[in-house]
Amino acid sequence: MTLAVCADVGSTYTKAAVVDLAAGVLVGAAAAPTTVGTDVLRGLDAAVAAAAAGLGVRDMPWYVCSSAGGGLRLAVIGYEPLVTAQAGRRVGLSAGAHVVHVAAGRLGAADLAALRGARPDVVLLVGGTDGGDAETITHNATRLARARWRVPVVLAGNGDVRAELTALLESAGVPVTAADNVLPRIGVLAPASARAAIRAVFLRHVIGGKRLSRGSRFARLVRAATPDAVLTGVEVLADTIGGDLAVVDVGGATTDVYSVLTPDERATGPGRAVAGSLWRARTVEGDLGMRWSAPGVVRAAVEERLLAPGERDDLAAAAARRAADPAFLAADDAERAADERIATLAATVALRRHARGAATGERAGRDLRDVRLMVGSGGVLRHAPAETAGRVLAAVLGAHA
Repeated sequence: MTLAVCADVGSTYTKAAVVDLAAGVLVGAAAAPTTVGTDVLRGLDAAVAAAAAGLGVRDMPWYVCSSAGGGLRLAVIGYEPLVTAQAGRRVGLSAGAHVVHVAAGRLGAADLAALRGARPDVVLLVGGTDGGDAETITHNATRLARARWRVPVVLAGNGDVRAELTALLESAGVPVTAADNVLPRIGVLAPASARAAIRAVFLRHVIGGKRLSRGSRFARLVRAATPDAVLTGVEVLADTIGGDLAVVDVGGATTDVYSVLTPDERATGPGRAVAGSLWRARTVEGDLGMRWSAPGVVRAAVEERLLAPGERDDLAAAAARRAADPAFLAADDAERAADERIATLAATVALRRHARGAATGERAGRDLRDVRLMVGSGGVLRHAPAETAGRVLAAVLGAHA
């Protein structure tokens, strides 16, 4: 057997799997609480040891991703809100980032204060097509340089001033990584270079900067932010099945949706014509989750008119119990039914929002009618009986149809 360790250091639990690469078979799996309060390596090593117990193999390659410590917090600064700023937001989401701030136009004192207040780990500075407007991105780079900005910056705007602005930021002590323009021309969205740069900055600056581990071993082990790794896996799966694919990941604090669509005549509409289309996309719904964000699920379900008459009060009470105690585990049939209902609603609302395209700035939305495979993820589905997970996904598909 050719074995490898695949591990995800999450905000609550660290999951590890041992995979036979040659056979494509899972040979061991385990989970342990993420030990953010001490050193995340403790939880990681415990999970890997449990997953590999009894296999008699010690020297295996490790492939680790992480969203511990809040994952990757990204701020986007663009030329104007409906084109480059939204293009940057989409690229950030595809890179596995939690986009915590979006600004557009020339930064003023209040804008800079709001940017600082968002506490980003990385700033994605974009603006202007290649050969287009250069004044706004130049102004914003100059503003960051004069402000003695020390948060890493990924510069991915107008290519005509890339070298000049990189030198400007470097001379001011701003950690900067240059990438190709995310919007080289109107209607063309080019995420690959900026996505790679954000990934590199995450590994070089963010993992170590969060002080999740005292030594350098954890930083050497981590290869990607968890959502970035998941989207990459979704892309591989979509290429394998040769058709459109959607994944709904229901977590404790957020519900993430990933989709890979086939570009075709659906690429129409004013939003896509200007800012381009990102056919491999991810959205994050920060108000939808099984524990911390459970009350948000109920509120969103009310807005979407998804609740049955008389259901709201009991479900709101169940959601409040979970938000008050994120470690809550359902111990009886009633609580398990409440978990299933909250999961169904979270996944349904998240998928609807993803399809509408609001979170990615796509005015025409995302057409999911040709999705060949729907994948459900998250602890509530992974640890539930198969029939429960099946009911959740069936209900989500029925609500979206």
